[in-house]
Amino acid sequence: MKQSLSAREARRMALAAQGFGRRSPAVAGTRQLNAMLGRMHTLQIDSVNVYARSHYMPLFSRLGPYDTALLDRLLFARRSPYVEFWAHVAAFIPANDWQLFRFRMDDHRARFTAPGTWFAENLAIVDWVRAELGARGPLRPAEIEHDSRRGARGPWWDWDGVKRALEYLWLIGEVAVAGRRGFERRYALAADVIPASALEREIDRPQAIRELVARAASAYGVATESDLDDYWRLRDRKAVKRATAELVDAGELVPVTVEGWDRGAKPLPAWAHRDAALPRRIDAATVLTPFDPMVWFRDRAQRLFGFDYRIEIYTPAPRRRYGYYSLPVLLDDELVGRVDLKADRAGSSLLVQSAWWEEGPLRPDAPARVADVLRDAARWQGLEGISVASWGDATDAVAGALGAPRHVAGPEAVALAPDEPQPVEAIA
Repeated sequence: MKQSLSAREARRMALAAQGFGRRSPAVAGTRQLNAMLGRMHTLQIDSVNVYARSHYMPLFSRLGPYDTALLDRLLFARRSPYVEFWAHVAAFIPANDWQLFRFRMDDHRARFTAPGTWFAENLAIVDWVRAELGARGPLRPAEIEHDSRRGARGPWWDWDGVKRALEYLWLIGEVAVAGRRGFERRYALAADVIPASALEREIDRPQAIRELVARAASAYGVATESDLDDYWRLRDRKAVKRATAELVDAGELVPVTVEGWDRGAKPLPAWAHRDAALPRRIDAATVLTPFDPMVWFRDRAQRLFGFDYRIEIYTPAPRRRYGYYSLPVLLDDELVGRVDLKADRAGSSLLVQSAWWEEGPLRPDAPARVADVLRDAARWQGLEGISVASWGDATDAVAGALGAPRHVAGPEAVALAPDEPQPVEAIA
């Protein structure tokens, strides 16, 4: 293992650890989906569906167009090997990892059930909801009737008492998500979803954090302490520092320095996983969801790629710089631009609402390769055409490479709204 990495070597190591640069199969099946999920260890969920729901996209970015019904069967089948929990944030994890997050469930219990909280003051509703799940099995919130639903909804994401009780019980580990209908969760008692062997495991906080740090290091290839902390949103730097030191002593992590990873005049401490590969090159051409592990931690995206990334969903339309839901464009080991995509399903067209190049010399092959990426993106979503707006300095080149028609869009364009907001700010 090299003890000093150039900036480009660090990028290649990080991309390889996440499964980029490997030859995509002609047809990605269940085995390839499971293998890629195993590399990432988690798959973040987001409700925005302007182009495609976020949990579908990391596998598209790594494997190319695949049948999303295969992933649905993996994630939502009865006794699925995966389950939802608050991992990075709301995310899929292996069901066998449930107890790795017991310390987080305990923290949520202390926070959300203390005297004076909604939970403590509404135990009658909570107990009734828990009893309904015990008697009837997995249920959608709409299938649970309670007198509290006849009154005004509460302020927390406009949820009524039943939905709030379900979410709190999920966060403290008494309830698990037993699949979804459409995008609506079905809830059940954890014992009806999580394998008994997983529920019976006892993992204390230090042991769990050490294992999660090890998995973050494996998924990232090379990382700083803040990277390792953020992968699971641990927000416990002392525990991460202790776990990192133990993993170094065990030979699982190797201290390295990375060109450009500095804190003032001093190199920023970093570690490579002992199994991290350093390929000579990365062959990749794709778009990334904002919630892909390659870019979900904005500090890391800046360090790895010099990419300043901000999602503008909640930015007022006239103040948007790049678009409602702009997606980073990856070519080989560089983020060369960003495109704001929208699926016009009624018109069977992929709308490129904006397209931008990153600063620096433009690669001669960039327009043609981005055009190929957009063709794949349209084909994967079953869209027959592509139309490109004129907002952004890359739109003319991309439209020319595509031979695509143009349409009007800009920062004032109205975007689709999330159809099931998740309580990210409320819980994070």
